[in-house]
Amino acid sequence: MVTRGTLQQPAVGATGTESAIALLRELVAHLRQNRTQLREEWARRITEAELLTAMTKEEIFAEATSVYDNYVEALETGTFEALQSYSRNLSERIIPRGVETHEVVGIVLLLRDVLARSLFAKYQGDFTKLNRILDAYEPAANRIANTVAVGFVQERERIIREQQEAIRELSTPVLQVRERLLILPIIGVIDPQRARQLTEQLLRGIRTNRAKVVVIDITGVAAMDAAVANHLVQTVDASRLLGATVIVTGLSPEIAQTLVTIGVDLGKMTTVGDLQGGIEEAERLLGYKVLPLVESPVEA
Repeated sequence: MVTRGTLQQPAVGATGTESAIALLRELVAHLRQNRTQLREEWARRITEAELLTAMTKEEIFAEATSVYDNYVEALETGTFEALQSYSRNLSERIIPRGVETHEVVGIVLLLRDVLARSLFAKYQGDFTKLNRILDAYEPAANRIANTVAVGFVQERERIIREQQEAIRELSTPVLQVRERLLILPIIGVIDPQRARQLTEQLLRGIRTNRAKVVVIDITGVAAMDAAVANHLVQTVDASRLLGATVIVTGLSPEIAQTLVTIGVDLGKMTTVGDLQGGIEEAERLLGYKVLPLVESPVEA
């Protein structure tokens, strides 16, 4: 939860607090007065540092303007909602373009440096005042930098999770090949998270398609640990509760050994050597019959 209130240095008494507030007001006035010069300097240094290379100079300047204004507002009000919201919005737009975390952290640190240099230039004749200004500015600048960086990282993690979820769904399609018949071909490594997702997708497919038979083909799975093997058995049981019979095809000798080792009741699981045999068994259970084509006599 974001804490509202004016950003200020801890002070022993009211006089110290008022002094810190006054210093921040003076700082904000300086940043607003020199807005054009400072944001241009910041955008130039971003380009020179070869940050945000996926963006054009015009885009960099536009974003620099928005970040600068949000930065100054956070200094002035001590609230971070607007900055957090903008940081998330910016992250959504630039992460898909390949912008990395170090680039975002880098541009924020560059802004801090540009602003600090402007303060040195303004108060170079009064080092006492300069030190007091910096004492009021640095804690706020640190928190702002942290807010932007954390917002970017959180958005990046969210996108990565969504991409991983999409990849898993694409890698485990539930296919309807006939009415009431589904096939779930599994390829690659199955970890506990993917195993849970497989179960969810399959059960959803059974309900949606009112499936009576499901063929789970694991020919493309080289190995399976005991936890995942148990999950496979649970998937078979859950499918049965929804009224579907599961046929497992393509068991490797290693996976078969794992099932035996963990004590799976193989009487509850229908297994067939390969996918073709599994489909034929599924069609038999559904009452389909394969009849040879009768060719019509060729007219003379």
